[in-house]
Order: sequence, then structure tokens, then C-alpha cells
Amino acid sequence: MFSWLARIVSACLRPVRRYARMNRDDMDAYSSSEDALLWHKDLEKHSCGEFSFAVVQANEVIEDQSQVETGPDAVFVGIYDGHGGPEASRYICDHLFHHLMSPSRYVLFVSLLLFILLIIDIAKNWPPGLGVEISGIARENGTMSEEILRDAFSATEEGFLSLVRRTYGIKPLIAAMGSCCLVGVIWKGTLYVANLGDSRAVIGSIGGSNKIIAEQLTREHNASREEIRRELRSLHPEDSQIVVMKHGTWRIKGIIQVSRSIGDAYLKRPEFSFDSSFPRFHLPDPIRRPVLTAEPSTCTRVLQPNDKFLIFASDGLWEHLTNQEAAEIVYNNPRTGIARRLVRAALDVAARKREMRFKDIQKVEKGIRRFFHDDITVVVVFIDHGKKMTVPELSIKGFIDKGSGNHFLFQRISDHVLDHYDNKDNSSKELLIQPNQNSNNSQLFYNKMIHHTLPLQSTSAPRNENISEILAV
Repeated sequence: MFSWLARIVSACLRPVRRYARMNRDDMDAYSSSEDALLWHKDLEKHSCGEFSFAVVQANEVIEDQSQVETGPDAVFVGIYDGHGGPEASRYICDHLFHHLMSPSRYVLFVSLLLFILLIIDIAKNWPPGLGVEISGIARENGTMSEEILRDAFSATEEGFLSLVRRTYGIKPLIAAMGSCCLVGVIWKGTLYVANLGDSRAVIGSIGGSNKIIAEQLTREHNASREEIRRELRSLHPEDSQIVVMKHGTWRIKGIIQVSRSIGDAYLKRPEFSFDSSFPRFHLPDPIRRPVLTAEPSTCTRVLQPNDKFLIFASDGLWEHLTNQEAAEIVYNNPRTGIARRLVRAALDVAARKREMRFKDIQKVEKGIRRFFHDDITVVVVFIDHGKKMTVPELSIKGFIDKGSGNHFLFQRISDHVLDHYDNKDNSSKELLIQPNQNSNNSQLFYNKMIHHTLPLQSTSAPRNENISEILAV
């Protein structure tokens, strides 16, 4: 109804969307000769420091999606580790940040009303107290809190379940697609974290004797943890099969390890249950109420001078490195390329578990690589206290461009009001940029490919505790 007004207001109040091809970093011997499935952004600035970003693919179709958004007063990090296929993690990457940034309908309506009144020159007769009230609403809307994060998660969950409902008839396996979701926001010196699933956020702080201390900030919602199994049994006392051991691994209903996620509609809504023609996801007894939840665990932390960096990563990293090992790698090495260095350290451990060398894993193609390690996404955020930098509003996303290899999408932050109200159902599209090596122009195109690929089963091996060589990579 107000879409044309939203366009006018957003054109006046926010920058016009700009897209540009992100050139790949100058590839040194460390990266260009090592792994064709590794992509990275070695070092970029945010408002209070720097960050490093790296992704390595293992699945035939990468299921990890990720993004970093920077602005004048904040930095946003999102790690979305999909399972069952890439659709859920792609949907989160396209929508969660927009839900976080979009104003409420009431605030939008008040803004539109004010704009109209200003145009017809009624503002000169404005009641004295009304301007203060609207300023108060704007200030309230321009804050961050755990509640705002939870609301963004909830809106993303409802949006994806709506997509499942619309497409279930032609693509039933979308009901088995889901994603873990880890989000971190640094807003004016305070860190806000929300998490679903088993991705992890770790903070590195200086302790006694000038040593780095790793502290895990997130709770992992994985049935391998005794506390999660107790929680599930207490929530479902009537269901003796709520968690069962299958092939040496604790699984919820014998199928899935994570207890909280976006998506996985077949474990949340009975109308999306699978019959016996889908044996992998078939439940002999239909669910009566949701088995999984999309309610995130959240935490808030005022950053202190001894807090030096944050590591956000999907569980593919933490399968091979402990919190302390990862923190020591970050602390004892240069910032440039540090996310890539962490990925390399994890792959070294993965190779040793199979009595292989890293260069042997390099030769393994995607898909088959999943037998050796998972997709891995790492973002390291450095915190430079007392330094306020002017940085552009940037959005960097890790993704696969099937046409010409893998690149990061680099764009100016979009007009979120316009996206929220005019592109709500744009979930099947990924706005990509096709690099053109022979031209300075970049061509926009839409990738609407739908994948049915399911993830390969993970493998396990005894952990190699000798990390000394890895710390020197």
C-alpha cells in the first residue's frame, strides 16, 4: 500500500544501493598453490578494528553461508551452517540482517506521515511536543538488544517456513533443510551474540602473564552434550525416542544432532512430515508438537580493554581445534590472513587424522572432501579499543558462483526499508555479481538454481592432540 512512499522516503534517508565486483586478493604462494576450494578476504576494517574472513568448501554444494556487515557504529557477523541442502542457510543470509535492520511498521508509518506533512508545508504549525516524541521513537529504534536479535531470528524462521509451505508440494525435501545460525553484533562497545545449533563464538582476552585466554560465548545445541539430552528429555517426557544413539552418535529422533535451528520444518510442523518413501526423514510416530526450536541462546558483553579479538566459526573448525588452540593461533600470528590460517590449521589436523598430508587433501574434489572435513567458515574480528575509524558501509558475503569460481560479494549496504517491503518473497533468488575479466563493468544476474543434494555422512577419528606444528603455520 505504501510501497511508492517507502521508495521516496528511503531514497531520501538512506544511500542508494551500489554494487561492485570485489577483486580477489593478490594471491601469494600460501593460498594460490594450496587449495582451489579455499576463498578469503584477508583483512578489512570495521568501525573499531579489523576483521579477516575465510571459507573452505567440502560438500558438493556448499551449505555454509556467511556475511560481515560494517557501518559507522557497528559490525555484524553471521555464520549460517546449513544441513540437508543449502536453501535454509541461503535464505538466512538473504533475510536475517534485513529483519534486524528494518524498522517496525509503526515507525515507518510515522516517518511517512512526517514526510508527507513536510512536503505540504504543514510542519510549520507542528504541535510543540510531537517532534520530541518522534525523535524518541527514532532513538529507540536505533538501538540493539538481545530482544531485537531474537525478533530477527523469529522473523527469519517464520519467513523460511512460509517458503517451505509454498514449495513443499513441488519440492518436498525443502522441509528437511535447516541451518544453524550464529550472529554477533558489536554496537558502540557492547557485544551481542545469538546462536542456534553448534557454531561457536570465542573471545580472546589477555590474562595473567600477558597470556591469551579463550572464553566460549555460545552454548552449543547439540545432542552430543549431556545437558542438551537432559533438556530434550525434560521437554518431551512422553517420548522415549526423543534422543537415541545411532551409529555411535546421539541424534534427536535418530536423525539430527542439533536441537535448535532455522528450518527443519518436518520436525516442527506435523503437516511437513515425510512418509516411508523418504526413509531418511520418516518418523514412525508423527510429531504432536515441535521437536526442534528456533529460540536462540543470547548473551551480552560490554567489551573491556583486555578483550582483543573474537572468533566466529562453523562447527567444521571446532571439530579439529579447541578454543584455546584457535585463540593462540590468532594471538601469535599477524592479522593479515588469520582466518585463512585457522582454516589451514584445521585442515592440517583433518589430514593427520587420516594419516595424510595437507597437500593430499588439496587434491580431493568437493563432495568427496566431506569424508575428510566439513565446510568451514571463519571470521576473526579484532577489537582496537579507543580507536574510532571512519569506514564505508560494506557487505561481504561468502558464496559460490558456479559460472566462474568462487568470489565474495562486495556491496554498499542496501536500502533495507525498500528490500523489506518490496522484496519479501525474493527467497529463491541470489543477487550475484558475475566478474568480467575483460571489462571494468560488472553484470548483475539472478541464480535461481535449486539443489536436491543431501550432505554426506560425517566421519569421526581420534583427535590428534599434538598442535605444536600447527601453531607455527
